Amino acid sequence: MKCLAFTSRRAYNHCKRRLSVFTGPNVVIALKLAVSLVTALLLVSIFAIATGQKKLHGRINTVVFFLTLTTLIGFEVILRVINPDLTASFTEPQRQALYIHLGFSIPSALLLPVMMYTGITHRRRIHIPCAIVFGVLWIGTFVTGLMLPHDF
Repeated sequence: MKCLAFTSRRAYNHCKRRLSVFTGPNVVIALKLAVSLVTALLLVSIFAIATGQKKLHGRINTVVFFLTLTTLIGFEVILRVINPDLTASFTEPQRQALYIHLGFSIPSALLLPVMMYTGITHRRRIHIPCAIVFGVLWIGTFVTGLMLPHDF
């Protein structure tokens, strides 16, 4: 873990302590928490639309969209900028589990803007089939996300 800029030994040690939070296990646990939170919100959103509360459904899905977007950007910053060597500590089975998880989570994340647009513009003929595909992908994201090994 490298500190990008430091002027004294004390500043370097402070920077090292701050970066030590971004370890493989911590990042995987944070990912599991984020996936669980979004899943809970999606279940509440499904309940809202099933009970005819379209406005609540839309608001919850807006939160899901921005929470997912924030999580994706946050993890990319951690993995690409703050600690690019983070995945080097992963074993091959851990790396394989992460790739399987990404196989579900990336397509579902790419589908989110389409779903937001079709939901906001009330294009049900597109929105509902996308929601079904998204649901299948999200189940895969949830299952593979919770099964990611976090004990290094």
